[in-house]
Amino acid sequence: TRMQVVGSPSAVVSSGVARALKTISTTEGIRSLWRGVTSVVVGAGPSHAVYFAVYEQTKAMLTRSGQASSAVAAGAAGGVATIVSDALMNPFDVIKQRMQLGGGTGAYRSIVDCAATVMRREGVRAFYVSYPTTLVMNMPFQSIQFGCYDLFRRSINPSGTYSPLTHVVAGGMAGAVAAALTTPIDCCKTLLQTRGASSDAEVRAASSMLQSASVIYRRQGVAGFLRGIKPRIIANMPATAISWTTYEYFKWVIARRSGSSAAQNI
Repeated sequence: TRMQVVGSPSAVVSSGVARALKTISTTEGIRSLWRGVTSVVVGAGPSHAVYFAVYEQTKAMLTRSGQASSAVAAGAAGGVATIVSDALMNPFDVIKQRMQLGGGTGAYRSIVDCAATVMRREGVRAFYVSYPTTLVMNMPFQSIQFGCYDLFRRSINPSGTYSPLTHVVAGGMAGAVAAALTTPIDCCKTLLQTRGASSDAEVRAASSMLQSASVIYRRQGVAGFLRGIKPRIIANMPATAISWTTYEYFKWVIARRSGSSAAQNI
């Protein structure tokens, strides 16, 4: 967030992750690196539960009984799940972004204080102004992630038997690829989510992905769309690895308890 934000006093203009971490921790304290984590924790659990629930239900509806799920059905189900779960998670993501900005308008006491302040100053729209952009980013992100995960999982473990190590490695690699390829859209989303805290009139006026992309290109050039790519990959690799491993584990446990043969091939 701090490497991607445009037109804010809180922006960290740095050539690398290490320097950005040093700058933030030195000027604001080591605890500032975890600012906004509460919002992520509160929103991630419900949104992931909704995501996988909608994914499984939609995939089941699109797949004919007794046949293996097709790539089309899985992709479509992932898209529907993304739309629903992002509608729940987007306000929490906005709160996280605002709290990560640091001093000035970003100095909030808690996520409740942040939410109340944003609501009072900018209204409900502020929590969803980036929702279309989030969907534009997350739908390809999820499609890439699901496709890569399936490819890596089958390559690493052709037998298809339950293997935690396979899910960790395949999930992490899939998350890294998806995160890298969707970083330009994430930069546009960050600008939209943090525009209310900006002192730049042009940034505050941006209200769409095209406008935010235009601002980034004029101010930072092509390189501006790759800002934050390293921390984004670093953050997504363990996140997707944990997510897929947990999902596959409980899916395996449920299949075993129900006596399904699917427990042998996950």
